[in-house]
Amino acid sequence: MEEKMFELMTKMYSEFSEFRKETKADMNGLKDDVNGLKDDVNGLKNDVNGLKGDVNGLKNDINGLKRDIVRIENKLDTNSKALFDGYNQTYEKVVSVENAVNALSSKVEKQEVEIKVIKGGK
Repeated sequence: MEEKMFELMTKMYSEFSEFRKETKADMNGLKDDVNGLKDDVNGLKNDVNGLKGDVNGLKNDINGLKRDIVRIENKLDTNSKALFDGYNQTYEKVVSVENAVNALSSKVEKQEVEIKVIKGGK
């Protein structure tokens, strides 16, 4: 009986030792998996930080473009006002020249009539 007990105890010890080795191997595998996940998370954090930097750079670029657009709009507004003023001045001069030409044309017609009258009177 003692011998059977000893064999049973030896067998149990052997199985327990094997179970412990398997469990230890599984735990080491889990530790490796967790460490791999930690590395992946750190990599993702670095990627996110890089993306944040890129987004901040894009925001700065957009703000710079907005300032450039406002500056160009202001410049165009000033230039278009100057062009409109120039157009108005040119138009006024053309009207003035037309009036002068019309007045001269009337005088020329009047003088032609007078010349015909004078020539006709002879």
